[in-house]
Amino acid sequence: MTPEGIPGTADNADAAVSFDPLRPLLTRVAYRMLGSVSDAEDVVQDAFLRWLATDRSAVREPAAFLRRTVTRLCLDQIKSARHQRETYVGPWLPDPLVEEEEDDDVTLPLMLALERLSPLERAAFLLHDVFGVEFDEVAKTIDRDPAATRQLAARARTHVRQARPRYKLEKDKGLEIANAFFAASRSGDMGALGALLAADVGMWADGGGKRPAAMGPILGHDIVLKLHRSLAVLFGKYGSTLVHTGTINGLPGFVTREADGEFQTTALEIEDGKVTAIYVMRNPDKLKHMH
Repeated sequence: MTPEGIPGTADNADAAVSFDPLRPLLTRVAYRMLGSVSDAEDVVQDAFLRWLATDRSAVREPAAFLRRTVTRLCLDQIKSARHQRETYVGPWLPDPLVEEEEDDDVTLPLMLALERLSPLERAAFLLHDVFGVEFDEVAKTIDRDPAATRQLAARARTHVRQARPRYKLEKDKGLEIANAFFAASRSGDMGALGALLAADVGMWADGGGKRPAAMGPILGHDIVLKLHRSLAVLFGKYGSTLVHTGTINGLPGFVTREADGEFQTTALEIEDGKVTAIYVMRNPDKLKHMH
């Protein structure tokens, strides 16, 4: 340490050597806990600062120590985030991540289901069921005994079961439907669009009060189609440019640049070849990382 109590350059470099390989995994844990890219990055950076101040020679398993640190920081963060969600304008959706790993089954619907869990249930489920951490280690992380931790994970599993995909959708098929959805919705071909939609399709748009978006879910085939008929008029007049088609939070979808110059993401939940849910991110604060 320097006389001012700040780690020196050599100490920083030593800490970074052990921390940087773990940063992607730690960021994935934080993002799935918080649903925010910027908050996840802040938490991971805070964990690094704590790592700098730790007697690292006494830490036998850096990965477990840092995962524990990040999870606890996230649990603290969730307390304030929940208050912010109560005053959020319109539907809240997690920040969109484009082109996640194909074997990552934490889809957008599952992340929304996780929001309805208690913070400890969410942590127990993610660490054990998603990241494969043993219950004894999860128990240490959330400061509960293993039996209680198993119960937390079991309760979480029951709550999120409906949000897990029943059948794996082939990636190419999903992208084919996403491309067809974009083409039909922007060209105004309501016949083609209607054929893609399930009878009970729902649509959620997150504008965060920053850009125009529906203030609640739009539910039902005819109502969703009616909305897109109106939107197609605007798209035809002002334009909507396809930037990328790919996987968004585990779902097929696409990124567009709209007439106001801002990005927008559209993620589609698909079952039996039909679109059952449409998730549109318009909040510019949640799209900054895509620039």
